[in-house]
Amino acid sequence: MEVLQPVANPKAKSDGKVKKVMIIVSKATLHNVYASFILANGARMEGIEAELFFTFFGLEAINKKKLNDLHVATVGNPAMHIPTLLGGLPGMEAMATSMMKKEMEKLDIPPIDEFLEILVASGVKIWACKLAMDMFHLEKEDLIDDLEGVLTVGDFYNRAHGEGSHLMFI
Repeated sequence: MEVLQPVANPKAKSDGKVKKVMIIVSKATLHNVYASFILANGARMEGIEAELFFTFFGLEAINKKKLNDLHVATVGNPAMHIPTLLGGLPGMEAMATSMMKKEMEKLDIPPIDEFLEILVASGVKIWACKLAMDMFHLEKEDLIDDLEGVLTVGDFYNRAHGEGSHLMFI
C-alpha cells in the first residue's frame, strides 16, 4: 500500500494573505455578474490577482451579442421579496432590471461592456469554459475580444494552484 505524503510542510508558516481569487461565474443574471465583477475589481484594487471563469449560462456575460442585455431574475429569487407568481408576470423582469440599472448608474457603476474593459485593463484574466462552449455551440469569436482563452476545468484548477489562492462560485 502506497503512503501519500503531504504536499506542503504542515509546520511551514503562511502569511495567510489572499494572493489570488478565482471566480467561477455560472449565471448571467445581472446581479450575479455584477457581484463577480465587483469582487474581481476589489481584488485588483487591493493588489490581489483575479481571474474570472465563465461557465454554463455565465458565458452570456461575455457573449458579444448578449452581454448588454442581461436581466435581474425575478422568479425564484427570494431576495426579490415578491411571490414567485408576481415575479413571473409580464414586464416584472424588465421593471426590476431597469430599476437595478438606475440604482447602479447613480453609484457610477459602469455597464457590463465597460466594466469588462476596466477589469481587463486592471489585469483581470477572463476565461471561458471549454465544455460549456461546446455544449452551447459557441466559438471563441462569439465571445469578447479581451478573452484570455478557453480552458478545461482541469486547466482552471491548475491556474488556481498555490498558497493564497481562493475559489469563489457565483
